Amino acid sequence: MTGRPDGGAPARELHVPVLLAECVEVLLPALQHEGAVCVDGTLGMGGHAEELLRRLPGLHLVGVDRDPQALELARARLAPFAGRVTFAHAVSDELPRVLDELRLPAVDAAFLDLGVSSLQLDEVVRGFSYARDAPLDMRMDATSDGPMAADLLNTLPQAELARVLREYGEERFAGRIASALVRARAQEEFRNSARLVDLVRANVPAAARRTGGNPAKRTFQALRIAVNDELRVVERTVPAVFDRLAPGGRFAVLTFHSLEDRLVKRAFAALSTSTAPPGLPVLPPGSEPRAELLLRGRGAGEAELARNPRAASARLRAVRRRPPDDRGREPSRPRPARRARPGELGADDPPGPRESGPGHPIGTTHGRSR
Repeated sequence: MTGRPDGGAPARELHVPVLLAECVEVLLPALQHEGAVCVDGTLGMGGHAEELLRRLPGLHLVGVDRDPQALELARARLAPFAGRVTFAHAVSDELPRVLDELRLPAVDAAFLDLGVSSLQLDEVVRGFSYARDAPLDMRMDATSDGPMAADLLNTLPQAELARVLREYGEERFAGRIASALVRARAQEEFRNSARLVDLVRANVPAAARRTGGNPAKRTFQALRIAVNDELRVVERTVPAVFDRLAPGGRFAVLTFHSLEDRLVKRAFAALSTSTAPPGLPVLPPGSEPRAELLLRGRGAGEAELARNPRAASARLRAVRRRPPDDRGREPSRPRPARRARPGELGADDPPGPRESGPGHPIGTTHGRSR
């Protein structure tokens, strides 16, 4: 067990991978061959990656994360698999560039674990948690020159602050909180989290404070999403990653709040739906669904929830990229069967079965670690 670079608790103790068995099992069929390549676009502390590498001795994994501290912890955790892992410091929507640099035109599987990590929540100095006083940073990459949460609180116009809280935090009292923020910052700029927590609590009605936990959690979620541009990153990442899957490749995405999950659900639905008008017996070339849905928002079971309460909001979705000979065999919207007429043997025959094509083996390229 390897300790953290700063001498704190080991990475294994800090990180409990959510839906680990489900994530691994849905990806495994695309990774059974020698030289298979999987990209983990949000490596974190490497919990899911470690299990994949342990189960698949012939696998090469490309691990990407925007958080340098998480990458260092993952390097330590995955040290037993040295030579089979390539690390890259990048945001997930930069995956096409990372793969180009590694000269990998396609990968056999991809995985994303979206949202804030346990490391970021538990490190007080990062400012993600409303439970303890800390500087209002919230950047997933603390080395970047992007704005911190304090910068947004101290500079955004009141209307924009209200929009951020309403859209990204789903905060019912966004207008009231934004107005109070502007008045308070005129007296003194915001620097630490405790003052923000107190202000939010004071501007949420008492009746609304009785349920739902700390009333500041929605404001903190909204600021974190805005600081890291999380939703637009997801919108760019999902189609970009899918386009780099080999035929038969699999793509799994783990989300932890409804805003992310809605984006992934819509993207996967679009990929798995024909663009042709409904009712056609044969799909025109180019209108076929590009993906097959494998998982539609699976959540954690009771045993996992008892071990790890943070898994309560987790949802796992997955798709498989259809090989060329797997397309057009049946419409994405099946024709409804009609009642048999007198003299007929029965209703319309059902569509023919899908034909499964083998995954496309990809050679391993180590490239440069960053």
